[in-house]
Amino acid sequence: MNIKQRIIGLLSEFEKGKYSNILLNEYFSKNNLSKGERGFITEVFYGVIRNDIYLNYQLEKRTKSIKKSWIKNLLKISIYQATFMDSDDKGIAWEATELAKKKFGVPVGKFVNGVIRSYLRDKDEEINNLKSEDKLDILYSYPRWFYEKIKKEYQENTESVMISLKKIPYMSIRVNTLKYSEKEFEELLKSLKIDIIKKLDTIYYIDSGVVLHTAEFKEGKIIAQDGSSYLAAKILNPLPDEKVVDTCSAPGSKTAVLAELMNNSGEIYALDIHQHKIKIIEENLKKLGITNVKPIKLDARKLKEQGVKFDKILVDAPCSGYGVLRKKPEALYNKNMVNVKELSSLQYEILESAAATLKTGGELVYSTCTIFSEENTDNIIKFLNNHKNFSVLKFNLPENVNGHFDSVGGFLIDYTEEILDNFYIIKLRKDFE
Repeated sequence: MNIKQRIIGLLSEFEKGKYSNILLNEYFSKNNLSKGERGFITEVFYGVIRNDIYLNYQLEKRTKSIKKSWIKNLLKISIYQATFMDSDDKGIAWEATELAKKKFGVPVGKFVNGVIRSYLRDKDEEINNLKSEDKLDILYSYPRWFYEKIKKEYQENTESVMISLKKIPYMSIRVNTLKYSEKEFEELLKSLKIDIIKKLDTIYYIDSGVVLHTAEFKEGKIIAQDGSSYLAAKILNPLPDEKVVDTCSAPGSKTAVLAELMNNSGEIYALDIHQHKIKIIEENLKKLGITNVKPIKLDARKLKEQGVKFDKILVDAPCSGYGVLRKKPEALYNKNMVNVKELSSLQYEILESAAATLKTGGELVYSTCTIFSEENTDNIIKFLNNHKNFSVLKFNLPENVNGHFDSVGGFLIDYTEEILDNFYIIKLRKDFE
């Protein structure tokens, strides 16, 4: 099967409501493809989703309507290649025309050829016009409200932020030190001819997802996890024999980091509001060989009602997810500022409930995988104003992690970071009751 036909099929499945990352991982596990083929499919599949607003804008300018989804996706792929990849324009037009002719006949092939050639003639002028007319939201495929919000918060860095969130992500894998070593993992990568892009402690950013289909992954020796979420757990720094709670723990990857740091001793409560996610946590932790965790179905807002006190608490709160758009680009199109404000309120409720269960002298990390102040700095300012018995603790970050500290001492892994997810982390201490 032609590789573009494969991508068209994947886009069709995505349009039916499947999550992009799950869809792609399942496809690769069922199809024997070369490293180059997987790389090309990944880039184009995610690229079309990331740039959907721009691609639709260009098609609407050149066609009245396209009834067949197959043709529309072929055109989107072609325009994406011509705009965002180092591709041969004539080759793009020729291949798309031939694919359309074989599937639907000569007239459809001519239609496809005409649309693509029209775009290729106008491409440079189109891009320049969008920039000069303050339509970066269309050029970089963002809802207008999101663009205005970025402009307000990031001002002269707006375009850099928008470009950053559309970059192609790398696979990130963490070594489970309870079962495996970094040396052993690096030997595995060599045997699979996989390159290391960046290393952060036991987190490896690599240029292939083949490791997800190895025995080492199935046996829990390695786990898929981003460095940002790893850092949130590491910065909490739980000690052996402490009592810890992870308030929003599914699927359990941050809980696993906590367990490793505690040498599988002490006690961790892993909370989630959904029973099916509790089962996922249990399955994942069992595979990783973790035994000091108690998964509990509980709304974290009700934690303070349980009468338990903790030494350390991780509040990785539910958020809008705008810091992980590289990996989940569809999140951009299904939320708005109303959702951001609703999530901000939920985050604050969880934080306040968790804080009430912290022992005097205990420490808490609040984190989100988003970039907006409502869910990050604003929530912390509100919390500190209402809880004078809490203070912000300083913490260190690896030198190869980029971002900035905000006005209250929280760190945002931001658009200046090329590899890790954008992520907000702040550490608090309860000084007195």
